Amino acid sequence: MSRIIKFAKAGGPEVLEFIETPVPAPGPHEVRIRVKAIGINRAESMWRNDEYVGRVTFPAGLGYEAAGIVDAVGEAVANVAVGDVVSTIPAFSFYQYYTYGEVVLVPDHAVVKHPATLSFVEAASIWMMFITAYGALIVDAQVKPGDFVIIPAASSSVGLAAIQIANHAGAIPIALTRTSVKKQRLHEAGAPHVIATREQDMVAEVMRITNGDGARIAFDPVGGNDFPKLVSALANLGTIYIYGALNEGATPLPVLEMILKMPTVKGYSLRRVMGDGAHRAEAVNYVVKGLASGALKPVIDRIFTFDEMVDVHRYLESGDQFGKIVVTV
Repeated sequence: MSRIIKFAKAGGPEVLEFIETPVPAPGPHEVRIRVKAIGINRAESMWRNDEYVGRVTFPAGLGYEAAGIVDAVGEAVANVAVGDVVSTIPAFSFYQYYTYGEVVLVPDHAVVKHPATLSFVEAASIWMMFITAYGALIVDAQVKPGDFVIIPAASSSVGLAAIQIANHAGAIPIALTRTSVKKQRLHEAGAPHVIATREQDMVAEVMRITNGDGARIAFDPVGGNDFPKLVSALANLGTIYIYGALNEGATPLPVLEMILKMPTVKGYSLRRVMGDGAHRAEAVNYVVKGLASGALKPVIDRIFTFDEMVDVHRYLESGDQFGKIVVTV
């Protein structure tokens, strides 16, 4: 027997339940992992609240990221073997698989042997943050040296990954944060420019930084009423990637300014790079090389234990973190 976490109705962190269940046998192309660490993502809070992409089917599991040791493999699994130290990439649906558990099943295409230099905690933190930013900035936007990239919610794990990836490409990140509290830490994390949006005129600051040209790219997980300001801060023909909805209100479009600047507004999800094997392999290779070179580094905010998962979700929703929340099992 082992414990997993599920929820039988939508709601706050208190709906999460620990359930004793028989250890499952892996089916064809499935890998069973004895979990050592779990990476926590905002998507899991949205799924728990039934506010994610697609409606929840109850009872439901959660979790995209885990690191641990393979203790069984199904028929036709060739990429890993029993005893391998592995982690999971976010390349599956919550309808089918989850990682909040002591022992979990995942599809073999979502299992990788992470670099031996990483601890279980670090390995559980890297894939969602780096692959999300990589797919938008490198694969789709093809950022190049000298490009300005606006990064709202910059102290989130994906925001910090976007700073690192923009720097690695020779681009110039402009980190956005609500107040000055995290400004120094964002500078230390690699952002040459940091704007506290509640204390400064974001558009004026971006225009000052870019000598009046505006930024070529904005990588936005927020949306909401401030979205028109991102359009104002863009260069002509710039692009905004919107990949989250941290602001739950409506997201207005400034139609006249969009006619003037002719920006592209693109919805973005991990399907951009997780949708086929070749793209997945390229994404993993990019992250592994970046970690090896030191250009990419996991940023861990706080470590909890598996028994504290309800408190983990409360902390996740506080928005106080700087980097990745990880749970040890």
